[in-house]
Amino acid sequence: MIRELVDGAVAQGARQEAVCVRLGVSERTLQRWQLSAEDGRHGPHSAPANRLSDVERQLVVAMANSAQFRDVSPKQIVPSLADQGQYLGSESTFYRVLKAANLMAHRGRAKAPVPRPKPELFASGPHQVWTWDISYLRTSVRGEFFYLYMVVDIFSRRIVGWGVYEEESSDLAAALIARASLDAGSPKGLKLHSDNGGPMKGCTMLAMLQSLGMSASFSRPRVSDDNPYSEALFRTVKYSAMFPDKPFETIEAARTWVAGFVDWYNTKHRHSAIRFVTPDQRHFGHETGLLAKRAALYELARRQNPNRWSRQTRNWSPAPAVHLGPVRLRTAPTLEVAIH
Repeated sequence: MIRELVDGAVAQGARQEAVCVRLGVSERTLQRWQLSAEDGRHGPHSAPANRLSDVERQLVVAMANSAQFRDVSPKQIVPSLADQGQYLGSESTFYRVLKAANLMAHRGRAKAPVPRPKPELFASGPHQVWTWDISYLRTSVRGEFFYLYMVVDIFSRRIVGWGVYEEESSDLAAALIARASLDAGSPKGLKLHSDNGGPMKGCTMLAMLQSLGMSASFSRPRVSDDNPYSEALFRTVKYSAMFPDKPFETIEAARTWVAGFVDWYNTKHRHSAIRFVTPDQRHFGHETGLLAKRAALYELARRQNPNRWSRQTRNWSPAPAVHLGPVRLRTAPTLEVAIH
């Protein structure tokens, strides 16, 4: 099954390394499977020499459930036992034994932590998923900054809204998103993803999204890579060759520079994640003809000099659909692989 998924993805242009990472299997293992139809893994043939005996495991369970320790975690149990001159095992040993005995319930009065799943959003076309964030722009006054707001469509990587302001504000963000939605024709069902900052979760912003028929999605708290498209965009902004070496003197100067950057990024920048077409070309459906011309050119070059081509020509088919969050292989594996 795994070999079939990998072969199908590679046949459609995905890199084998990326597919193996998504499936949780090493390329070396895949090579072994290709040489033999059977899975040669057998696992260990003997128990570890340092494995706890049944008596020791029962003692660990009994100690964890005793009146003294039933309300505390193994991280508290092990040091307490050490102070009493007793060692039954490490914290990891306690956790492992308790898990095997189905005793890993939350201990104490505090509410058990609720795991927050990774956001999972899927975009197969423009105006389905937008992400946005705020970054700093240095000013000539030390310690003071302008704030750059940017909204990007993850399917096309097109900047659909931006603003430079003197403060972080939910009201300003809501007005910016509303203008971007109006410019896009007020698409319904659009999902807007952001981190957990105050402007992102303010009442004004959430009310505006509801009025526009948009839904909000948020990164997990204290997780820096749940909003990768906006983070990558700001990196492009700050590390572009045109970014000024000196701080901005006025907010008008900052807005003028950002306007020029957005025009360049949307109309001239060939984005590596979308087959080196511009965000505007992908967003407005102009990429198909351009990529077809590239594919025809490469095929002609291959026919003219076949000795220079040991494999197929470069994949110039349109870039696949885009995920934000965990990638799960479904009916079309290559649509959900090699996104980044």
